[in-house]
Amino acid sequence: MHNIAIVGAGKVGTVLGRVLVENGEKIVCVVSRTMKSAKVAGKFLRCKNVSDSLTAIPSSTDLIYITTPHEAIEDVVRGLAWFGDIDFRRLSVCHASGMLTARALAPVAERGATVFSFHPLQTFPRDFRPKDIVPTARGIYYAVDGTPKAVKTARQFARKLEGKVIVVKPEMRAFYHAACVVGSNHLTTVMSILESMFKRFGPSEKDFFKVFQPILISTLRNVKLSSPQAALTGPVARGGVETVAGHFASIKKLAPELLPYFGTLTLETAKLAERKGSLTKERALALRNLVHSFTKSDSKETR
Repeated sequence: MHNIAIVGAGKVGTVLGRVLVENGEKIVCVVSRTMKSAKVAGKFLRCKNVSDSLTAIPSSTDLIYITTPHEAIEDVVRGLAWFGDIDFRRLSVCHASGMLTARALAPVAERGATVFSFHPLQTFPRDFRPKDIVPTARGIYYAVDGTPKAVKTARQFARKLEGKVIVVKPEMRAFYHAACVVGSNHLTTVMSILESMFKRFGPSEKDFFKVFQPILISTLRNVKLSSPQAALTGPVARGGVETVAGHFASIKKLAPELLPYFGTLTLETAKLAERKGSLTKERALALRNLVHSFTKSDSKETR
């Protein structure tokens, strides 16, 4: 068991801290911007040592996990670097930012601490209660960068969280984080678009997700079992230009604001279908010209 301090009492720190506690680890301090949030998180994490000051972190702390918004990490690290009663050579410090690398922790690394980035590849909705998120925080991946020694420490920390590590090179960090946005935020946006379309064709069923859940789950399962390319079905994959034309005409009439979205995704789907080998070059060209005719693109192909 290690002595772990959590700096940042938002959803990430609170949820992951709870996983640690339930797995037998000890949270020795919770530091937050306000005492109110620190107390709420402390109660959930069974930690009585809560504060709005970094000075509350005990000298016996083995690991400090900074789970504040990434714009606050620099100030936190500068504050930690001033500590005089902690043996930094036996201390590990990591942060939960998806964008920042281990270099953000340089001030404490210079004091001798082992440092690494430790971004949980999961979503932590602010509108959800921490206890409702905890089950989804087990068995996830953490994106890490640091020295070989630091990565080894990160793997050990991940195991305490029932998780695994993927090493992301510093120069790829922003690109990795953009991929996370695609996997969560963009997917949520697609669900919102689906919901709005569902409401427009006026079904008696009120819950769009209940209706579409079977096809959504099956699609994800097919991708998991094979690949996006192998799992692709539908009119674009079959080269059904006439069917797709009907889709665009209907969207133009009923929801013209969705044309840019539908056009972009249709073009990307056509590329995937070409890689799959189910879409001929002639049909692919016809689909691209169709999309451009509805989205008024200036890049219409004619050959």
